[in-house]
Amino acid sequence: MFNFREELKRYDYSFFGICSAIFIIGILNLYSATHAQGIGAEEGLYKTQIVWFFLSWMIGIAVSFIQPKNFYRLAYPSYLISVILLVMVLVVGHSALGGQRWIGFGPLKFQPSEITKIAMVLVLSRWYSKAAPEQEIGFRELIIPFIITIIPAMMIIIQPDLGTGMLVMLIFFIITFYRKLKWKTIMIMAIIAMISSTVVYNFGLREYQKKRITTFLDPEYDAKGSGYNAIQSKIAIGSGQFFGKGFRRSSQGALNYLPENHTDFIFAIFNEEHGFVGSVFLIALYIALFYRLLWLASNVNKIFDSVVVVGILAVFFCHTMINMSMVSGLMPIVGVPLPLMSYGGSNLLTFGICCGIVTSISNARNLF
Repeated sequence: MFNFREELKRYDYSFFGICSAIFIIGILNLYSATHAQGIGAEEGLYKTQIVWFFLSWMIGIAVSFIQPKNFYRLAYPSYLISVILLVMVLVVGHSALGGQRWIGFGPLKFQPSEITKIAMVLVLSRWYSKAAPEQEIGFRELIIPFIITIIPAMMIIIQPDLGTGMLVMLIFFIITFYRKLKWKTIMIMAIIAMISSTVVYNFGLREYQKKRITTFLDPEYDAKGSGYNAIQSKIAIGSGQFFGKGFRRSSQGALNYLPENHTDFIFAIFNEEHGFVGSVFLIALYIALFYRLLWLASNVNKIFDSVVVVGILAVFFCHTMINMSMVSGLMPIVGVPLPLMSYGGSNLLTFGICCGIVTSISNARNLF
């Protein structure tokens, strides 16, 4: 029988606690980024973000009281639902910012590709949990999970959303490597990756996507065009120096030199206002979250639970690494938000559910 008092005694507050701390920093930064411009349409974004945060956390907390065995049962249904939603996006989805990525429900717009990340973690965890932990995976055993992954990944890339499509593939690779691969399989995968990347670049990428790679290697190649965002982002980060310019004193944000500074480039604005010291503090919070997830993955008894935690770690880590790297000029610019910092309801919902899942798994450790 469910005992709420006992549940609270063994409840793990760490994941929601760390993520809430990051969000508080993020909402202050979002307020600063949007109000610095004095644009009425964007000044209310932080209020919408707060509403999405509470909605996401309520759903996440509800998820945290679900027993982990139910996530195993929901793996295949969630995958099927996510594929159906991605099909709906391609057929009746809403277009914005050059892509058709959203489904409308009244005044709300929802991005199914965000929830697809969670579905991929669950379905791959269920598939790989069939094998014993010490069993190395061969190339033949990768064919079905690769097909499971490539279907939604390609549907997301077609929208087009190359960044999220890449993330889905990265989740697959990280979970696969965690489940132990034979060296022969690693070599085959490396060869296939090199060949496929060449093919994709020459025949799969659109012209503006190729320019992002070109300007990553040489931003000055098209300083007023495809290289503009990368250059302005690095200017914002560099101008913050050690202690930053101060709250609401971002010149790049105030003068609107940095487009989409409330989403993809929110970290650049944070760097400009709070400098090296502020950035180190923020990164330390993310590292604390990653460490906590790694600790949990190594301290659960069931293979499925461990792989799920590693998959969710992959979601948080890849978002953080790619976003911070691209605004710093270490990677080509792709549309990947910074977890709990960038504006967006769909990604907040994703991270809220992720927190709920890992909290549920952590709580279940104390049952026996």
